[in-house]
Amino acid sequence: MCSLCGVLGGNEHWTDAAARPGVFTRSHASHQRRRERAERVRAANGMLSGFGLVLSDWQGASFVLSTRTGRTEIIEDLGHLWPAAERLVDRSCDPLDPAFIARMEAGHAG
Repeated sequence: MCSLCGVLGGNEHWTDAAARPGVFTRSHASHQRRRERAERVRAANGMLSGFGLVLSDWQGASFVLSTRTGRTEIIEDLGHLWPAAERLVDRSCDPLDPAFIARMEAGHAG
C-alpha cells in the first residue's frame, strides 16, 4: 500500500482511543479527539526530547518524527514510534532504561 492510501484509510490503533470516559475517549466531538491527540503528542515529546527527537501531528491521521538535523519519518500510529526513533538516531532508544529515566527525572526536577 502506498503512503497516501495508508494515511487516508488507516486503521485505528489502540493508542488512538479507549472506551473509558475521560481517558482518550472515542468521543464523536472532533475538538475532544484533537485535544486528546495533542496530549499524546505532548507526552511523547517529553520522552523523545531525551533522544533529540520531536513528534508532531500530521492532519490528525499520522505523525511526523524528526531529528534535530532534519531527518524525518512519517509513522501511522504510536505503535511505530520507538522503532522509527531508533532508525532515525541510529541507536537503541529504550524509554524504560533506568539510566534514561534518571536523566529525564533530573532534567524535569527543577
